[in-house]
Amino acid sequence: MGLKDSFAVNGRFLTQTPTGVQRYALNVLKALDEANDGDVLTPLLVPPGAADPGLKSFERLEIGSRLKGHAWEQCALPLSWRGPLLNLCNTAPVLKKSQIVCIHDGNVFAAPDSYSLAFRTAYKSIQPVLAKRATRIATVSHASARQLARYLPIDAKDIAVLPNGYEHVLQWNADAADIAPRIVASIASRSRRYVFALGSRAKHKNLSLLSKMAAELDAFGIDIVVAGGDFGIFNEGTAEQHSNVIIAGRVSDDDIAYFLKHALCLAFPSLNEGFGLPVVEAMALGCPVVSSYHSSMAEVCGDAALLASPFDPAQWLRHIENLKNSGSLADDLRAKGFVQMQKFSWRNTAAGYRELLEEPTTRLAPPQPAPAPIGKVAVAIATRGRPAVVSQTVRHLLDTQTLAPERVILSCVDRSDAGDLADDDRVEVITGKAGLPAQRNNVLDQLPSGIDVLVFLDDDFVADPNWLATAARTFADESSIVGFTGRVVADGIKGPGISFFEAVRLVEEAPPVNGPGWERQFSPYGCNMAYRVSAIGDNRFDERLVLYGWLEDRDFGASLAKKGGDLVKCAEAYGVHMGVKVGRVSGQRLGYSQVINPIYLRRKGTMTTKQAIGQIWRNMSMNFAKSLRPEPFIDRRGRVRGNLAALLDLLRGRINPETAASLDVPPTKLEGLGGGVAR
Repeated sequence: MGLKDSFAVNGRFLTQTPTGVQRYALNVLKALDEANDGDVLTPLLVPPGAADPGLKSFERLEIGSRLKGHAWEQCALPLSWRGPLLNLCNTAPVLKKSQIVCIHDGNVFAAPDSYSLAFRTAYKSIQPVLAKRATRIATVSHASARQLARYLPIDAKDIAVLPNGYEHVLQWNADAADIAPRIVASIASRSRRYVFALGSRAKHKNLSLLSKMAAELDAFGIDIVVAGGDFGIFNEGTAEQHSNVIIAGRVSDDDIAYFLKHALCLAFPSLNEGFGLPVVEAMALGCPVVSSYHSSMAEVCGDAALLASPFDPAQWLRHIENLKNSGSLADDLRAKGFVQMQKFSWRNTAAGYRELLEEPTTRLAPPQPAPAPIGKVAVAIATRGRPAVVSQTVRHLLDTQTLAPERVILSCVDRSDAGDLADDDRVEVITGKAGLPAQRNNVLDQLPSGIDVLVFLDDDFVADPNWLATAARTFADESSIVGFTGRVVADGIKGPGISFFEAVRLVEEAPPVNGPGWERQFSPYGCNMAYRVSAIGDNRFDERLVLYGWLEDRDFGASLAKKGGDLVKCAEAYGVHMGVKVGRVSGQRLGYSQVINPIYLRRKGTMTTKQAIGQIWRNMSMNFAKSLRPEPFIDRRGRVRGNLAALLDLLRGRINPETAASLDVPPTKLEGLGGGVAR
């Protein structure tokens, strides 16, 4: 049986309002139609009332049914067609195995607030099953393949990458535009320029960023023209306050062509995109592009656009002002854009689908190394009393990381805490009040502008060479993430400690990730964690939490998540926590904090009642059980005394975490807490 006899196309998309996904499907079919010799018609299976795309090589076959939408696709379609099926718009019949499905992105998982409850419920139910059952999953970019692998039961290497194309733009006719010429003429009559944006109320489109810049752009003599279908675009309700914001409404492709040909630039500030088709359309029409560098945009833009953080209006203002003032910059972007767009062709994508349909295991566009993260990363390490340890780990970090940090900041109580790093010009040493939360807050208070990701490492943590690159790429791929923590291959805090050289060996020999390497809403572990700087704002570590390792990390992360955002653990970023025992505190003080701190966090709302009770129970039961024969490296009996002292204070109604630091304890051995500063 020939190719044309062996498959049909799911034409449900022909009943839907055209968006980027439907445009993709139609353009792939048009390219297949042009390449087809027309000997045999391919079935195009559609619900009643679907539009006829007028393709000569496809036979429109209407499958009659009272069912509509997803119900038609899940029930009527597979019952009527038993052969292989090509599905180009995110969903497909879940009971069918012999099919190829293009899932454009994982935004319904990564940015659920952009979609209705019914929409995301349907997709979250259907897509995991398709990932398991379908013959092959395709997507539109390598960034999208990485994203889908995080949320669906499939490896990125098994996803065929078949991107959007540019050729459809060549059919647009700016001379036939209706609405755009009047708007552009009005702007020009006032001797002003404009940036163009395509609008949607979806949060991940991030058009509210333009509203934040409107006043400054107005001062530059620049208007903002937004075209699109659904409004509430500026969800902060501020668009009407800016006279230089022009809402064009839903316009034709010819109007879009006119706007792009005359615009200073296309502004594309999306947080998440499977591909970002407007970027390629703008390049094809000679319009410079200023784009977010998140998710697929850096991959699609290459070096042919000005890239900026979607959270930093100042970067966008600088790019737009430079474009306005430099004709040569605009010309350079146009020239690079014409080269870049040719990497994305409907003809090539259609040929890729033909290959998959003939041989589904064909390896198309194999995984490529992700582009180097564009965001700037700073590393902060709080240390006290362990200069030899911090010197080893920081020099190792600087010598081995594949992504060089913009800054490495050592937060000390005295410059002597930095040892010989105080003379290393790659390291910035700051001093201030003692205590892990206070020393981290000192970093936050002095952090320079322009840093996108702030990484906190303990002074006794040895990181895999790709730790920083993995974290930066994750924040760029997943805009909903505010906090990130990696995998700890070995943790010396649970034993007598791990030497530096043994830690390096353990990192080098770390086993590969087995099973899912991605966990959402995972509380950060302070020995290796990172945060999106734009999400931190005025949040600070709670300096009342003077003791007990990671609870100040949990509190800080939870306070960011409460404002909106995800906390994740990523197994691809890993390292070894040495658990050095020098510079620690008594078991009694730690035991006190093990009880009081969870209660305090419960009252703050950064731990649930169940979490607090579980934390206290695990600590106390372990301390009491092992106090008869304690480990030589843990002061179990001191912890028991601290636990009992905290319970007594609770009965008295005293919930003051800072009491731990002032407990009058006899001289005793010191033990580890899980962090790099004596608390």
